[in-house]
Amino acid sequence: MAETAPQARCQWPSWGAEAAGTALMVLAILLAAAVTRDAGSARFLLLGAIVAPCVALIAVSPLGRLSGAHINPAVTLGFWGLGRLSRRDVVGYVSAQLAGGFAGALAGRAILPAQTTNSIGGAVTHPSVSTAAAIVLEGGMTAALLALIFAFVSSERRARWTPLVIVPLLTVIIWLGSPWTGASLNPARSEGPALAFGDVSDLWIYLASPCAAALVVGRIWRRFRDSVV
Repeated sequence: MAETAPQARCQWPSWGAEAAGTALMVLAILLAAAVTRDAGSARFLLLGAIVAPCVALIAVSPLGRLSGAHINPAVTLGFWGLGRLSRRDVVGYVSAQLAGGFAGALAGRAILPAQTTNSIGGAVTHPSVSTAAAIVLEGGMTAALLALIFAFVSSERRARWTPLVIVPLLTVIIWLGSPWTGASLNPARSEGPALAFGDVSDLWIYLASPCAAALVVGRIWRRFRDSVV
């Protein structure tokens, strides 16, 4: 979700920064879920209002500037579909993100009391709708996020505003989507808590749907871009 996408880089510092940024994001989600657990009907709105700015802050931090701050395998795959990353970089970034997501969830489990993590289900994502509906919703929300990111990073003038403009979109998505699917949009966000808390029953939905949607959006955006050049 960065201002720019790294161009065919294979750098361990970038991958390390990506892992650290993803870990911070997942930790922030667990802490935010714990803080808002008793907020009643305003819970998901407050959750979005906390998590979305955290994502933006990671993007503009030194970690984010070093790695490009994808902090999401779906974003990385979207940029690959757009032709902005090599396959080797995709492997490096996605591996770092998944490792970071797991580390962040473990950190949250260590910091928060067991009673608290149990009350929020470890922030593990599960759909409250049918599997088919969850796949469509997660894919659609991911597509909306990627389209916004691409619209801004495709312009040098707009690129620097990318972290800022994703805040309202993420806030609304988390607010409205959380009751239905948990509004993950991010395989690393779902994978980390699922593994850390041993609850992987629905994980495949949150791995497959965002990644597929991101690849489709990347390919479509690339074709549209090439057709107008």
